[in-house]
Amino acid sequence: MASTVIYNSLTTSSTVFLRTHLPILSQYDEQHQSSLIYNSKYYLKKPNFSGQKKKEKKEIYVKCSAAVAESLQTSPATNDVIAGETPEKKLRILVAGGGIGGLVFALAAKKKGFDVVVFEKDLSAIRGEGKYRGPIQVQSNALAALEAIDMDVAEKVMDAGCVTGDRINGLVDGISGNWYVKFDTFTPAVERGLPVTRVISRMTLQQILAQAVGEEVIMNESNVVSFKDDGSKVTVVLDNGTSYEGDLLVGADGIWSKVRTNLFGHTEAVYSGYTCYTGIADFVPADIDSVGYRVFLGHKQYFVSSDVGGGKMQWYAFHKESAGGADQPNGKKQRLLEIFGGWCDNVTDLLVATDEEAILRRDIYDRTPKFTWGEGRITLLGDSVHAMQPNLGQGGCMAIEDSYELARGLEKAWQTSVESGKPVDVVSSLRSYESARKLRVAIIHGLARMAAVMATTYKPFLGVGLGPLSFLTKFKIPHPGRVGGRVFISPAMPLMLSWVLGGNSEKLEGRVPHCRLSEKANNQLRRWFEDDDALERALSGEWFLLPQGNDAETLEPICLSRKEDEPCTIGRVSHEDLPGVSVALRSPQVSERHARISCKDGAFFLTDLRSEHGTWITDKEGRHYRVPPNFPTRFHPSDIIQFGSDKKASYRVKVSMTSPNLAQNKQNAGVLQTV
Repeated sequence: MASTVIYNSLTTSSTVFLRTHLPILSQYDEQHQSSLIYNSKYYLKKPNFSGQKKKEKKEIYVKCSAAVAESLQTSPATNDVIAGETPEKKLRILVAGGGIGGLVFALAAKKKGFDVVVFEKDLSAIRGEGKYRGPIQVQSNALAALEAIDMDVAEKVMDAGCVTGDRINGLVDGISGNWYVKFDTFTPAVERGLPVTRVISRMTLQQILAQAVGEEVIMNESNVVSFKDDGSKVTVVLDNGTSYEGDLLVGADGIWSKVRTNLFGHTEAVYSGYTCYTGIADFVPADIDSVGYRVFLGHKQYFVSSDVGGGKMQWYAFHKESAGGADQPNGKKQRLLEIFGGWCDNVTDLLVATDEEAILRRDIYDRTPKFTWGEGRITLLGDSVHAMQPNLGQGGCMAIEDSYELARGLEKAWQTSVESGKPVDVVSSLRSYESARKLRVAIIHGLARMAAVMATTYKPFLGVGLGPLSFLTKFKIPHPGRVGGRVFISPAMPLMLSWVLGGNSEKLEGRVPHCRLSEKANNQLRRWFEDDDALERALSGEWFLLPQGNDAETLEPICLSRKEDEPCTIGRVSHEDLPGVSVALRSPQVSERHARISCKDGAFFLTDLRSEHGTWITDKEGRHYRVPPNFPTRFHPSDIIQFGSDKKASYRVKVSMTSPNLAQNKQNAGVLQTV
C-alpha cells in the first residue's frame, strides 16, 4: 500500500492519504517560515510487501512550517512569495469534497495560481472502486475541458482509459438484440477537434487527479459540516470542530451535500423509480471490435453494457420498483437471471459471467437543478447542485465543465482586480459562473431523465404491458410507439450528440482543436452504421451450435467453420466422403442426409436437403418457420435451429470468442432461451 498518491503509480492498488497536511515543526523550519501552503515539504517512504499480507508499516519524515497551519486556520491567502516561485493570487479557495468534480476544480484553480485546500472525508483509493462505484464514462466534452485545464493530466486520463467512441454505440431491443438506433459519437468529436469518448476506472481517474493536485492541497478525513460567510471571508467547520478560513467555499460534496443543505435547507433527492444492479465481468463479446456500448430497451427495465478494457465488460441493470428494496443473501445474480432471463445473449451472457460478489445494488436518485446555486461567497458544483441519472453518462462530465468555468471566472475576476486596483469581486464572479452553467446543465439533466423514460417505456410489439390484451404480442405487430420513436430519434440524435459533446468547446480558451492519430476509427465504421448485415459479418468470434431443450444432454456442440470450402453436413449417419465436416445426430426425425451449413463472405446459410421432417428456424423475434428445401437460408446469432419437427435435435446459434462451457450452458439452458 503506497504511502500517498503523489508517489503511487497509476495502478489499482490501494492508497493511503494523510489525515492532515499540516505536520510537525522542526528547528530548520523555524528559520524558514512562510504562509504559503506550497512551501510544505514531505519525505515519504513506501513499505515493501512480500508473501502474505503483513502489518502495514510506513515511515513519514516531515519538514514543514508551523506557520502553514496557523495561516490556513486564521486568515485568507497573503501576498508572500517564495523566491523563484510564481506569486499566488490573492484568493484562498476552500473546496468541500474530493470527488472527481472537487479534484478537477482544485487542479484548475491551482493551475491558475490560486491557493486551494480540498476537504475530503474519505479519499482512500477504495472509494474509487468501492460500493456503488465503477468505471466512469468521460465523454468528448469533458476530455476537452480537461485538456484546457491541464494537457498532461488529460493525456494520462486518455492513455489510461478505454476508447469506446470509435465504435458503434446505441439502443437495441432487449429481447431480440436487434439494433433500434445507433449513436455516432466519433464524428461529432473529430469534426470539432475533440478527444474521442473513453471509459476509465474511477479509482484510476481519482489517482491521476489527486497526484496532479498534490497531497499538500488535500486534507483527508476532513468532513465539512458547516460554514459561516461574514461578507469578507468564509469559515468552514469540520466534524472534529476544527475551523479554517478562506475567501470562498465551493461545495463539491455530492448529491447528499452538506454545503447545499446549509445553504438552502434540507430537501429530499428525487427517486427515479428504478433500482440499479451493476457488475464487472471478465468477458469479451464477439463484437468487441465493432461495438463500444449498448442500451438494451425493455418494458419497465433496461440494461446497459460497455467495454471497459482489459478483457472486462461493465454492465448496469435497471428495474422499476420501490426504493429501499433488498435481496436475499447471495441472491442478486439469481434475481437478475429471472428478470432478464428472456433477453438476448448479449445480456444474459454478461450476467452468467459475473460473480455474485461482484454485483452491487443501489437506488437511483437525482436532484432537480436549482435556479440558485449559491449565496455570497459560497457556490456549488457538480452533483451537489445538479445530480443526474446515469443514462447519458454526463454527470461527471458536467462537473468537469463546471470546474473549468468556475476557475476561468475567478481568474477573470482576479485580472480585473489587478487592472483596476480594487479587491477581487468574488461574489460577482461566482454568480457569473452560475449563470453561465445553468441552462446547459438543465437541458442535459432533462435529457437524462427523458432517456430513462424512453428506455423503460419501450414496447417492441402491440400488447406488451397491456395485461388482458397481452395475447396480441403473439402476432408480432410492431408497437406504434416503437415505430414513431425511431422516426423521431433517428434525425434528433445526431443533433443532440453534437450539442452535448461539442456545445461547450467554444468556451475552452487556449485549447487548439486537434485530433489524435491513435483515435482513428475502423475504416468500416460508416458502413457499420448503415448496414446491420455488415456489422454481423464483422463479428470476431467462432460460430457454434449449442444443444437446447430437454434432450440437450444427449447432444454435443457443433463448431462451424468460416472456410467456404468446409461446409458442415448434418445427418443420421456420418458422411466422410463429403467435403468439410460431417455430424451424425441419432434422432428419429433426422434424415440420413438432412441439412448442410455453409459460410459465404462471413455469413452462414442453412440448406435443407429435402429431409422428411424438415429443418426449422426460430429467429430472434420468435418467428418460427420451415427452411425451404435446396435453398440456402441465412441464419443469425441467437436463432434456434431444429433438425426435424419434434425438437429433439435443437440447437441455439452462438458466436463466442472462446469455446463455450457446455456444462454451464446446460445449467443455464432455461435462461439462455429466447421467449
